[in-house]
Amino acid sequence: MDTQVFAALSAETLPGRLGGNTILKEKIGDDSARWEVKEVGDGNLNLVFIVTGEKGAAIVKQALPYVRLVGESWPLPLKRSYFEYHALIRQSARDPGMVPEIFFFDAAQAIIAMEYLTPHVILRRALIDGHALPKIGRDLGLFCARALFRGSDFSMVTRDKKADMALFADNVELCDITENLVFSDPYFDATLNRHTSPQLDPLVAELRRDRDLKVEAQRLKHLFSAKAETLCHGDLHTGSVMVTEEETRVIDPEFAFYGPISFDVGMLLANFWMNYFAQSGHESERDARAGMRTYLLDTVETIWETFRAEFANLWRSERKGILYQASLFEDQGDLLGAEQALNIVLDEIYREMLGFAGIEMHRRILGLAHNADFETIADPNHRAACEKKALKLGRHLAVNRHRIHSLKDVRATAERLEKETLA
Repeated sequence: MDTQVFAALSAETLPGRLGGNTILKEKIGDDSARWEVKEVGDGNLNLVFIVTGEKGAAIVKQALPYVRLVGESWPLPLKRSYFEYHALIRQSARDPGMVPEIFFFDAAQAIIAMEYLTPHVILRRALIDGHALPKIGRDLGLFCARALFRGSDFSMVTRDKKADMALFADNVELCDITENLVFSDPYFDATLNRHTSPQLDPLVAELRRDRDLKVEAQRLKHLFSAKAETLCHGDLHTGSVMVTEEETRVIDPEFAFYGPISFDVGMLLANFWMNYFAQSGHESERDARAGMRTYLLDTVETIWETFRAEFANLWRSERKGILYQASLFEDQGDLLGAEQALNIVLDEIYREMLGFAGIEMHRRILGLAHNADFETIADPNHRAACEKKALKLGRHLAVNRHRIHSLKDVRATAERLEKETLA
């Protein structure tokens, strides 16, 4: 195919343009004329195709030079596929088997061809449908700990870490989206904002007047932009995870950047809390969701407890970077000093994680990019009632994060809010 001039793929043109690729012929089939192509991209940014043939199948993902959700009026660079590719190969090395296998990458055409995950479904859809998957809490906790620890100065050789920081520092435009759409736009009347109106109007006005909340949102934005601890996925939510009963895989790290360890964890947990509040909008007399709500809160705790345990394990076994060197602690027989430092680091991650979770809950209800958990609740009054509870928990997490001692406390607050009838 012509790799000089960018051209968007379509279901009709893909076989002709990619049919000569040796790797795809091995994975899909030798005769591209017999390939079946189905466009399945329903995200905000990219084209995504499932390509099947007599040998198998693959996913072909192509970035577009604009935000698909908005259109050509919002241009975006094609190089974001370059960052996604590099993030995927690093995540694959840091937690093998947790991301799709990459088949090939074409930088000029912004195309990544990768493993087709089947019979996997998007985790967000499974949770909306009331499907309690048994392994996701442990799998996601392990992934976060391994990917984030092994991409940091706790583990990496400093030269390699700084080289990676330089590489991902160029993902400017996608960081700009997060910096504005997540941390700032929800708290004023930004052009692209939307919310369930008029039902949420009074609460939205209250949140935009909330000085403490806005200050905390900007403190968290400061952390996001200045604390380059590790390679973050950058958009880790339940729409970026594919699952079966037995397997969990993480996809779509095109927002990858060097930032706080706490960011990915907070964004992920926020999406479980939002789904918790959305459950009443999806239940019926024949499909009661009390058990599902319990499962979601249990899963939040499992993710965090697994993360803590695996992070601690890696701290004790793989702490080879420039931070908290063993020469200062273990090599001098001071095991307690190393454990003291570990507890301080984990406590800092926990406090920041709560704040990022709160802000994520707000932006998904008040900003541009909403999630299906709430959006698929047809009755706007019921949807708004669910969203109000999530907004209140989000505010609590962001503003009071230094006074929330455990996720058991968050659970109690969520359960209390769920029982409230909010006008």
